[in-house]
This record gives sequence, structure tokens and C-alpha cells, in this order.
Amino acid sequence: MDADSLRRNFTDFFAARGHEVVPSASLVPHHPRAPLFTNAGMNQFIPYFLGEEVPPYRRATTVQKCVRVRGKHDDIELVGRTTRHLTFFEMLGNFSFGDYFKAETIGWAWELLTDVLGLDGDRLWASVHVDDDEAAGIWHEAIGLPAERIQRMGEDNFWEMGETGPCGPCSEIYLDRGPELGEPGGPLHGGEERYVELWNLVFTQYDRQPDGSLEPLPRPNIDTGAGFERMLTVLEGVPSIWETSVLRPIIATGERLSGRTYGEDGEVDVSLRVLADHARSTSMLIADGVLPSNDGRGYVLRRLIRRAVLTARRLGVEDLVTPALAASAAEVLGGTYRALHDDLDLVRDVLEREERAFDRTLRTGLSLLDEAFADARAGGGEVPGAVAFRLHDTHGFPIELTEELAREAGIEVDRAGFEAAMEGQRARARQAARASAAADEDAYRRLLDTEGPSAFVGRTPEHYAVPATVVGVLAGAEPGTAEVFLDHTPFYAEGGGQVGDTGAIVTETGRADVYDTVAALPGLTAHRVRLQGELFAGQDALATIDGARRESIRRNHTGTHLLHAALRAVLGDHVRQQGSHVGPDRLRFDFSHHRAPAPEELSAVLEMTNGDVLTDDPVETIETSRDEAERMGAVAFFEEKYGDVVRVVRAGPHSLEFCGGTHVHALGMIGPIDIVSEGSIGSNTRRLFATTGLATVSEATRRANLVHEASSLLKVEPDELLDALQRLLDRQRASEKELARLRQSAVEGEAVALAQTAEGGVVTARRDGRTADELRGLALAVRRRDGVRAVVLGGQADGKVAIAVATGGEADAAAVVRQIAPLVGGGGGGSPEVAVAGGRDAAGIDQALAEGRRLLVAG
Repeated sequence: MDADSLRRNFTDFFAARGHEVVPSASLVPHHPRAPLFTNAGMNQFIPYFLGEEVPPYRRATTVQKCVRVRGKHDDIELVGRTTRHLTFFEMLGNFSFGDYFKAETIGWAWELLTDVLGLDGDRLWASVHVDDDEAAGIWHEAIGLPAERIQRMGEDNFWEMGETGPCGPCSEIYLDRGPELGEPGGPLHGGEERYVELWNLVFTQYDRQPDGSLEPLPRPNIDTGAGFERMLTVLEGVPSIWETSVLRPIIATGERLSGRTYGEDGEVDVSLRVLADHARSTSMLIADGVLPSNDGRGYVLRRLIRRAVLTARRLGVEDLVTPALAASAAEVLGGTYRALHDDLDLVRDVLEREERAFDRTLRTGLSLLDEAFADARAGGGEVPGAVAFRLHDTHGFPIELTEELAREAGIEVDRAGFEAAMEGQRARARQAARASAAADEDAYRRLLDTEGPSAFVGRTPEHYAVPATVVGVLAGAEPGTAEVFLDHTPFYAEGGGQVGDTGAIVTETGRADVYDTVAALPGLTAHRVRLQGELFAGQDALATIDGARRESIRRNHTGTHLLHAALRAVLGDHVRQQGSHVGPDRLRFDFSHHRAPAPEELSAVLEMTNGDVLTDDPVETIETSRDEAERMGAVAFFEEKYGDVVRVVRAGPHSLEFCGGTHVHALGMIGPIDIVSEGSIGSNTRRLFATTGLATVSEATRRANLVHEASSLLKVEPDELLDALQRLLDRQRASEKELARLRQSAVEGEAVALAQTAEGGVVTARRDGRTADELRGLALAVRRRDGVRAVVLGGQADGKVAIAVATGGEADAAAVVRQIAPLVGGGGGGSPEVAVAGGRDAAGIDQALAEGRRLLVAG
């Protein structure tokens, strides 16, 4: 039975028994209690298990793609060294939401394994929780499994999501693979490679209380997970997961890239397995929208990519490996997971860029690590935390990778020292970014507890000025400032990228000019004001926002949605919002993408967004459940947490997003949209600035004026401006080329004169007023002259000292530079043929030149 047949037979079996066949969820879960990555079939059903939402079906079955690389289930260092551990894998599962329970679950599992998949029932074992007499009885009495093949286990056979909430015992099904693979004794006492877990049946029947007690759930649930690759190993009759049809072809790609043969050497085999596994996990993560970064999911992805690259380099492969491995993974998995097939070019591009970037620092980082290992061995110590931090911060080595390499060398890493260095960096960042708070959190909480939440009522122009009641006033951070709190407010509090409103709050005793509006706590709106007169709690007030400013913000916010939709349509569905700032004058939009968009791509984005504006379609707001919003196709964001009811904004034919901000009523109100600038702000993250409405008109007018001014300066018509600029640039390039020729001619002439001063084939000279690059070029020109085997030049310019040594390789120029550079208070390096040094002590130049001559003559 092949892979596709196994997937199909599993889901068909349960579909015939009333189960809804639910597609695999993304590897990026959205529920706040879900793990970093989807690591089990039940992740997408968490809201049903927790009772947060009513499931649309009582029974479900899935083939779920999963990644496990962190936390309790961090399998990354076991990958390749066992027959069963993977970072990416598929999980087959069936689920019941308050419908059937243990008897049906166990019976169907046995039937599918023995009758449908044809496994030998005499080789199957079951484990149950030590207190689960019910499951043990079903296995023995209903299934007929001998009592000696039913083993009771402790906490490993009890599943729980957290310290409180749904939990329950589980029963695991194991296959005895034969005495040649380990000791007898069943899964409890026998060899791990002999008794392999195939399927875990979780009986969620309790609700753990805060005091630790277990309360029976009124409607117990079923959550099962069967390892797809492990089951395929048995069905295909191969020794391990690595020889299955979903992994062996990728290993073969690794063989081709490395020139090594699988099975020739144990450590080579481990490396080829790592390449195959990481090819699957990195490709699938990128296809699901994760991009390499320095934190969160992106950090884990980067760790996997760099671990694969390092593995390839240690196999002796210097060329790119990750793009070819991704293509191989797509051949195997792309038919089942179409996103990988459809986005393969993107996946390969991201991997290539990441591999090239790591290659630029890999050798330097490994050299630093080797030095740390040597020091640790010599002193019986460990790799210092400061070195591990430098490897992480400067050379891109994830700390886990440093620790793994150190373990291979039999050396520990000072993890506490590393964490201290990281925390120091974080503390400095927090200190730099910390803003003073106008009032402490306790005061906010007292207000919220006493007066209740602030109701926001200002979505439409007719509610931009509303009567309200002052419920609290807190002193501000500066004299004459305060924070005012109202029972309800037309002021939008900064959030979701949209800036807070400004305006005024007026009572009979004073006026408060609102310069910012923020959420002091969820549900509590703080109006930051400059006071004229006094405001008191209990007063009636008129709260009025700056309506013209809000209208500009609304245009920009809806424009942001249109740009997001257009970027996804033009660049690909992997594009995700990474941040935004929606102000009255312009909008800023940060998004994930692995390269600079081409000019024609940005033109297509603008054409699409402005086309949407011209439709003048109404902007619709819908409040619904999160699941229903996702079924509608609304775009959510990885790091956002959503409640039971979410707000969805539909803006024209292309945009549907989760959003709580303020928007125009119809797209025509936005006016023209233009992208002012676009550029990179970090690895795989881009930033654009754009304008809408009159701001776009003003910007277009400003640019037109610049064109006219430039045309006037060059005395041409605007349509002829580009040709005139090209002619000017051509003349400039010709002048620069002639100037470079004259300079080189002068250098060659000076080199001839210096070569005539050679003594014993060595030229030493002082040349002040030259940069390090100029001295280097002159030294090379002198070295090329007959009779010259080495050159040492030095001088000062603008308070900086430079030394250049050229030898042609007969002596080590870099070694000479390292010895003489301290004489001028500096350091340097280079290649054996040419090296340069810098310093600040001009008094030492002549001594450095003399010492350089001595070393070269002696050498």
C-alpha cells in the first residue's frame, strides 16, 4: 500500500462511519492555547474541545500536516539518529465531539489496522492508563487481545492540554517488529525500536479543576492520532521511515548533491536523513506563510534551514543544496499539499537567499567556535556565554545549533551566560523604547472595576461629537496634562495600527484638548489631554473628535486593506501583514516577502487598488464567529488573538480581513492611492509608505514641480528629461573613466620610481596623504615590477594611519601586517599576497616600516 492509498483508506474508513472529512489545517495555528506550530490533528479542534464553539459536526477525520521542533516534543536532535523521529510528519486521526466513546474508538482502530490495512493482530500490543479499567476491559473482552499484551502505564498514558481544562487517559497501540530489533517485554519493558507506537487513542473525559481535582465532563470527547510515516513503514515493508516512499526519494537527492551513498557510513546516513527531513519541514513551513526571522516561528524555520546548510557543508558540499531538496520534497508532497506545488518557486527563492546569507558568516562562525572548543579543552571549561551570544548575534548561529555542535565535541555551553547576555540586550532595547506612563496600572484597574468599560460610539460622522460623562481624571506626566476617562466616547483608541483620535472634551469648568487616545487597559479608553481650566469626575461633557483628521485616517485604513489584498494577489498568498501605521497624512504597511518587488509588480498593485476604488463598492462590516470568518476567507494574522466574536471588514471584490478599526463607507471615498516608497526593513520583511485622497494629489503635484524644475535646469522639455539626464551621466562616466586612467598612470609612474629603491628585493617607503586603499593599490603596482619581491608602504591621512604590505605570496603579507600593526596602535589583516592595517599613532609609522622590512628580508 502506497502513501496516497494509506491516506485515502484511513479517511474513507471513517467517512463510511459518519465522520466529516476535514482538510488539514495550516501549520500555523490561530488559537491562543495552541502551540507554536500545529503538532497534532486535534489542534484545529481546540475551540470544540474547550467548549468555546459548537462544532458543525459530531465526528471528524483528518490527515494533518504537523511540525514538532520545540518544547516538550522537541525532536530535532533525534532526527536521523532513530528510525521514527521527524520534525515534519503527517498525523491520521479521528475525533468525536460528545458522540461516541471508548468502545467504538478501540473497536474501529482494531478493525482498520487488521481488516483494512492487513496488520497481523498477533503482533499488536496496547497500553492503557494504570487506572483505566474500562479501556483494559474493552481490549481484552471485546477485542480479544490477550491480557499479557495489554500493559498499564502511568502519566505517559494520561493526556492534558494544560494545568487546568479537558484531559483524560489514553490507550496506545504498538506493533512488535520482531526479536531482531530488541528485547522482549512489550512497550513497557522491551526495546524501543522493536515496539513502535502506531496510534494513540485519547479519551478526553475529565475537566481538571484549579485545585487539581478531576470533574467528569458531561460529554466526553475522542481525539486520536496515528503516525502516518510509521504506519507506512510497516505497510511498505521497509526497515524504517527513512526508506519509505515519502522520504527515500529526498534522501536520494541528498546523495546526488553530496556525492555520498546512503548506507556507506553511519554518520553520513544521519546527515542525509537530516537533509531529507529538514527539506520537508522548511518547505512546508514556507508554503504555509512562515518566513525566516529572528523570533517566533521564523526563528525556528531559520534554525532548521541553517542546520541543514551546516549539515551539507560538513558533508563537503559547497554548492547550494536547499532549493534542490525543496524541489524533491515538492515532488513527494506536492500532490497532497498543493500549496507546496503551487508556491515552489517562492519556497526555493526563500531558501536560496537564506542559505547564501548564512554561508557569508558560516566559516567565520565555525572558526570562532573551534577556537572556543580549543580553549575549553585546554582549560577544562566550557564555551563562554559571551561567545555563544556573539555567534548568535553576529554570525547567525542559533543557540541550539551551537549547543548541538558543542555536544558533538564533548563540550558544554554556558547557557546561563548566554541567556544573561540576551537579557542584557533585551533590557537595553526595553530601556530605549520605554515611554513614561501617565498613571499606574492599579489606578486604571480601579477605574475599570468601578465605572466599567468605555463604549466606543464614534464610527460614523454623525457621532463625531457626542455628549458624555466624565468618569475619571488622572494627573498626567507633565504639568498641565491629564488622562480623562468617559463613560462612552467617539475617540478611537490607538490599536490595530490605527493612530488614536485627537479633538476636544469640554465641560462647564474647562476644556481638554485631546492630543492622543490610547487603550489604558482592554476596554478602558484614556484620552491624553492638555487642560485649560478643570475637569471633574461626574461632569457632563461634549466630546468632539477632529473630523477631518479622522476622515483622512479612515481613507488610509481602508487603503491599507486594499494594498494588502493587492500585494497578496500580485506577489503571492505568502504575503502577510507584519505591522502597520495608519495616520492622517500617510499609511505605512509592513509585509512578509523574500525579495524586493519589481517595478512592474508595484505598478500592478497600484492598478488593482485604484481599480477597486473606482468601483465605489460599499465597505461592509460583519460581526461573526472566528470559525465562520475563516470559512468566509477572511485574512487573520498569526500573532493576533481573537475572541469568540470577531469583526470582519469586506472592502471591495478582493479584500476581506479581521479588523476593529474605522473605515470609509464606500471605496470611492478613498480617492487615488499611490505608493511613495518601498524597501527592506529586515530579513524577509518589506515596508511601503503610501498616500490616499488629497495627500496623493499633493504628492503628485510636488513630483510634477520637481520634474519641471529639473527640466528647466537642463534646458529641455519635461518629456526630454530622461534623455538629457542620460547624456549628462554618460559625460560624467567618461570623465570619471579618464580621471581613473590618469590616476592609474600616475600610480604606475610612481611605482617605477619606487621599484628603483628596492634593496634585496624589498621596497619600503612612506607616503602620507594616501588612504589605505590607495596605499594598497600602489603597493601592488610596485610589487609587479621586476626585481621587487615585497613592498611595505605607510603613511597618515586625516589623522588615520594606514600600512600596506604586498608580497605576491612568497612571504605571508597578512602575518607581517599583524606583527607591525600594533606599532601604529591598530590592527589589520588580509591574504598572503596583500594585507592592510589601520591605526592612529602616526609616531610609529617609521618604526613599523623598518620592522616590516626586517621581517621580509629575514623571511
